[in-house]
Order: sequence, then C-alpha cells, then structure tokens
Amino acid sequence: MTNAPRWSDLPLGKRPDGRWALRARFVIADMPHGRRLIEHGEVVMERDRVVWVGQKFEGEVSARYDMGEALIGPGFVDLDALSDLDTTVLGMDNQPGWRKGRVWPTDYAARAYEMYSPEELAFQKRYAFAQLLLNGITSALPIASLFYRAWGETVTEFEAAAEAAEDLGLRVWLGPAYRSGGVILDEAGAMQPIFDEERGLAELAEAASFAGRVHGQAQGLISGMLAPDRVETCTETLLRQTFGHAQDMDLPVRLHMAQGDMELQTVRRLHGVTAPEWLDGLGLLSSRLIAPHATVATDADLDRYAANGVTVAHCPLVSGRHGSMLKSFSRLKAKGIRVGMGTDTAPPDMVLNMATGLIVNRIAEGRGDAGSAADFYDAATIAGADALKRPDLGRLFPGSKADIAVFDMADRMIAPRIDPIQTLVYGATGRVTRATIVDGRLSMRDGAVAGIDLHDARNRAQAQFDGLVARYPERTFGHPSVSEIFPPSYPFHSVSSEVPS
Repeated sequence: MTNAPRWSDLPLGKRPDGRWALRARFVIADMPHGRRLIEHGEVVMERDRVVWVGQKFEGEVSARYDMGEALIGPGFVDLDALSDLDTTVLGMDNQPGWRKGRVWPTDYAARAYEMYSPEELAFQKRYAFAQLLLNGITSALPIASLFYRAWGETVTEFEAAAEAAEDLGLRVWLGPAYRSGGVILDEAGAMQPIFDEERGLAELAEAASFAGRVHGQAQGLISGMLAPDRVETCTETLLRQTFGHAQDMDLPVRLHMAQGDMELQTVRRLHGVTAPEWLDGLGLLSSRLIAPHATVATDADLDRYAANGVTVAHCPLVSGRHGSMLKSFSRLKAKGIRVGMGTDTAPPDMVLNMATGLIVNRIAEGRGDAGSAADFYDAATIAGADALKRPDLGRLFPGSKADIAVFDMADRMIAPRIDPIQTLVYGATGRVTRATIVDGRLSMRDGAVAGIDLHDARNRAQAQFDGLVARYPERTFGHPSVSEIFPPSYPFHSVSSEVPS
C-alpha cells in the first residue's frame, strides 16, 4: 500500500505531469444549468485544463491531493489590479488630495521626472503580482498611479511585467497607461487642465505595438489591452485612435471615468457634459470598454452603459476608503449592466472587496436583503471573465482553464461556517487563501509564491516606498515638509517628555 501524496511535495511553480486531482469538502462547479456547490468533491486537471468536476473521478490520476475542510473554486478575475506600491493609502487620513501631492503644482509639472528607476518599477510589478496570487487572483488587468511618473508608463517596464507574470504564473492583460494631458495647480492653487496631444499619441502608438506583440505570449498567459489613463487626461483624438486600435486587434479598453469630483468638474469644463455622455456622443461606448468606478455616474450615464454593453469594474474598498460608493451594485445589475470586480489598492484582497461591496450595497439600497454573497462571488469570477470575452475563465467545468483558488474553511477561518460562500464573504479575508493555480500550474501555496522571496521583497518594497514619500514635497503645492503632508495619527513620544504614571 502506497502513501497518499503529500500536498507539500507538489512542486511550487510547476505544472504536474499527467492528470491530477484536488479534493476538498466543498467544490464550485459550473454546469449547463448553472453554478452548483458540490460537497466532498474534486477537480481533475490535465496540463492547462480542467477535465472533470464532481464528487469522485473514477478514471486514472497520477496524484490526488486532499485539501480537507476547504473550498475549491475558480480563481478571481481582477479588472483593476494594483501593480505598484499603493499611494492611495497616503490619502486616507490626509486630505484634501490636491494639498497632498495628488495634483502637480505648476512649478513641478514643468520639470516632472520619474521618481522610480526602471529597475524599481520592474520590481514593483513582480511584487504586486505576487500579492495578487496570495489573494486567489488568477487573472489581472494591472493598474498603477501616474502621479509619480514623468508622464505615462513605458514599454520597457511592461516588458518586465510580462516576464514577471510568466515567471510567477499569473494570467495578465498588459498595456502601458498613456495620456494626452492632466490637471495641474496654477500659482493661485486653482486646478487647470493641460494637454500635450502629440506626446499622448506617440505613447498610444507604442502601447498598441506592445499589446499586439505580447498578445498570446507565454502559452496564452499574457494578453494585450489598451489602457488610457483617466478620461479627463484624454483628448477626442486619443480616444478615437485607442478604440480604433482596439477594434482592429480585438482588445479590451480600460478607461477610468465617472469616478470622482475632479474628473466630473474637469470634463464638464472641457466638454460641457459628463464623461460617459461625452464618450457616448463620440460613439465610443462599447462592450469592449471596462470602466472603473462609476461612483459619480448619473442615471443617464448608467443608462448609456447599459445600452452599450459597458462593464463597470467595481472597486468598493478603495472607493469606500475615500468616502464614495457605487449607487448601487444591485441597481446597476437591475439595469442590465455587467459589474465585475477590481481591487485597485493594497492589500489586493478580493475577499475583503466582496465583503465591502456587499455591505456598501445594502447601505446604498437601504435594505438588508440587497445582493448576496453569491452575487459578489459571481461578479469576482464570471462577470470579469465575460468582460474579457473569456468564458473559459472564472468558472470550473470540463474544458475550462485550470485557474483555481483554494480557501481554508477550518484553521484560518474564525467565523463558524454556515455555507462556504457566505462564510468566505462575510467572515474572511484573502488570508484564508491556501493555494492559487494558474493554467494548471501551482503558483502559490500556503503563503509562498513561485519565483519571489517575499520576505526580502517586502523589505525592498518598504524602502522604495519610503524613498517616494521623501520626494512628495517636490510635487506638492507650496512644497510643505513630509511631516506636514502626512502627519502621524498621534504625535510621536519624545524621550525627554514626561511619561504618565
């Protein structure tokens, strides 16, 4: 009698040979008649595909790993995945943003420079991708801030991002962000839009070339996308050419809009309408558009989204941290708008985002039965996959991609279990993720990610972040000190001061 294979012996970062199976107390299965929960089930994989989902596979497998009291489900699809060191956390208790380095003053805009080196930017992609895998995210559309950039993102750093995704085993849609302009503060502190359309069009050409070149690389792990930065930083010409390239190459476009007051005021000043109305008038709203965050979208804007098949990337955690919310998830769904999920902050915790989204939805609706754990689980899996036109992702069925997340339902779960999906959403965070499998490869197991030393990486990330914060006075209106921009929550205790008894 041979011993059962040990989970710890499954090679990290490798795709096992032959057919192999994962067993657990609970398995999500996507069947022709809908999504179902299987108790004491298993998933069988061969190379990059699922070949069977059910209670007991009677065929031959090379190995069967029993995960015990766990939930096996499809990996999450993150439509707005953080890919740098998150600077939004600096603005949670430090407001208003325009006084805290979130809008460039005129004197800095004239000499804006890259605050990170190419090597630091490449490391950040690798580090961020590892964090996604730690949280059960198997497909991601990276997003980063441009506030610390000279202008847009570069092809060089995205070539490094493609290499990192392949090394770590993460499915990604890549495209450097580009823009035609931005908003700056004049000498009086008033916000003024500025544009350099030629620069933006040059960046678009490079981004489109890159997207076409990487699309399908790493045995399909890497796809291209087009990612104009924010709607208020784009001109009509830039957007028309963006959607023209996307149509020709059949790529998704992600464009942040209807997400905040600064954008709302700037677009109305420039075009006299809201951003969705402006794009609708240009004939650019379409089913290939993924639009985070829709928190300031009007009723008419939402109707435009519904009529044109636009997907909203819902990022409730980062929105809620800054006092805004989608109004509401249930309302958008009732209008027929596809709502996928994004994380867009640190930690990139999709479980926490589902919980936050459900809570905020019920507050927005004013009733305790608005939405369900299953609704948000589906948004984080099925809806994101459908936005990318990938029915083989975000689901588990014979023929689907072997993109899987395994969640602990015992040792790491504090809340008593009622139902695995409700317990995951109501009672957990992404820290209960035990394993992440992408394309049939074990990319993360029990907190270890293939291809990166996370302890060393965390120290390196903190050092880079500290260096960036030290430069904030350069890009902040009036150039106050770091301690003025980001005062501590409580004054630091002085050794010479009196210690209370």
